[in-house]
This record gives sequence, C-alpha cells and structure tokens, in this order.
Amino acid sequence: MSQPTRPGQDAIAVKGWLRAHQWLLLRRLCQSGILALFLAGPWFGLWLVKGNLSSSLTLGVLPLTDPYLLLQSLAAGILPAGTALLGAAIVLGFYLLVGGRVFCAWVCPVNLITDLAAWGRRRLGLKSGRSPDSRSRYGFLAGTLVAAAATGTLAWEWVNPVSLAHRGLIFGMGAGIWLLLGIFLYDLLLVSRGWCGHLCPMGAFYGLLGRTALLRVAAPRRAACDDCMDCFNVCPEPQVIRPALKGVGQESPVIYSPDCTTCGRCIDVCGKQVFKLTHRFDQRSTS
Repeated sequence: MSQPTRPGQDAIAVKGWLRAHQWLLLRRLCQSGILALFLAGPWFGLWLVKGNLSSSLTLGVLPLTDPYLLLQSLAAGILPAGTALLGAAIVLGFYLLVGGRVFCAWVCPVNLITDLAAWGRRRLGLKSGRSPDSRSRYGFLAGTLVAAAATGTLAWEWVNPVSLAHRGLIFGMGAGIWLLLGIFLYDLLLVSRGWCGHLCPMGAFYGLLGRTALLRVAAPRRAACDDCMDCFNVCPEPQVIRPALKGVGQESPVIYSPDCTTCGRCIDVCGKQVFKLTHRFDQRSTS
C-alpha cells in the first residue's frame, strides 16, 4: 500500500484553510441547500418546492423537469404534460449555458457519496484497479433509452441512484441503500471515481450538454505550475486538465472538455494559484 497523499497542503500554507477549501464549501452549501428545499415540505410542512430532482414545482409557479427524464419518457412513448416540457426547456437552457456536468458537482446527491469514497482512497493510499473505458457511460446512456423503448416504462428510474437517494431521504431508503453502498465501496476499493467517471448515464447525458457552455475553469498562470500533481489527485475527471495546463493539443489555457464538472477543486488545492473560474472566451495566460 502506498503512502496516503494529502493534496492541498501547500495551498493551505499559502492561502489559509478557508480559501483552500472555498469551492468545496460552496458546493456543499449548494448541495445541502437544494436538498433542504426539497425536504422542507415533507419534513416540516414548508412547501417551497414540491417534487424531487426529476420533476418539481417551485413556489407553485416554476416547473423544473430533468431533461434526461423527459428523453426517457419520449423513448417510452409517454408524452409529457405541457408543464413538464416547459420545465425541461428551462433546465436544458440553464445547463447548456453553465455546463451540463455542473449538475454532477453542485446538485447530484450521489456526489457526496463518491467524493467521500475518493477522500477515503487518498487517505488510505489505495491504488486503483482497472478502470472501465470512460465511454462506457455513453453505452449505459443508450441502454437506458433502449430499455425505456422496449418496456414502455421509465425502467432506469427504478434503479437510478440519484432518484433512489432523493426518494430515500423523503420516504426512507429501503433497498436503495444497498445500491448506494455498492457505489461507495466500488469507488473506494476498486476504481477511483468509478461510478461518476466511467459508468453513470446521467453524467454522460449532462456531459453532452456541456460542449458549448460559457462557464469554464482555466489555467491562466500555468507557467507557475510546479508539477505537484495536487490538481490531478483531486479532480474527478483528471484527463481534462492536461490540455489546458500543459498546452497539449491547444494553446488556450481554458478547459474545454465537457467532462469537466466545474467543481473548483483544482482552484482550491493549487498553492501556485494557477487556476480560476472564468468563461470559454477568456484566452489570457501568463505562460
């Protein structure tokens, strides 16, 4: 077993603990705040938001629908109501603008489980096993649509970990806890970021929405990089960093890959302050 690594120690020394964790803390605040809005009704009778991440109504006027759920409905031959179509259009427009996989880092409740597993791997110094091809998630995505078309139902939603986690918090976990535990153990013991990075069809769908998004992470101070590898160690999709950081295949310091979750952890852990959150047209670089 290798020695445990603790990325971000230089950043803490340079910026202080709070600034070296600011994006992580903001994500946790966002995730917990979204969950609180959904749980306030069934738990405390304060119905600010009715529904769940699949379909909801906020303050009785704003419909929001998961466009991936809508796609499954259409594949199953189920024509959604007009409000569901409107809700899907609103969500689709938002993620096309800010980046689809922002959902994975800032909204998805399963991210809390996979982040915990990744933290455990680093603390225990565990080596990753053989990873599935990251394109496998697109195969799973296609499979969920085929299953919907073949069964005439939203078949994937019966086992979707995101839906199970959200329903479980409201109605009780039931057997869904075993699936979530399985994802945690898979990521912890077998493959680093195995579920989100290689298998999740929901992440694949939202990744497709991020190809033209405006919101991006960039490495404008890449000349200051000392190759400490902390950003690679904490990034849920480390393959997206190298083109922007090292100028491999592109001159721009902007991370264009739709697989980037815009989690901000590379910004947090970099003691040289190489990274920042910006937009896709920002070409400024000190390298």
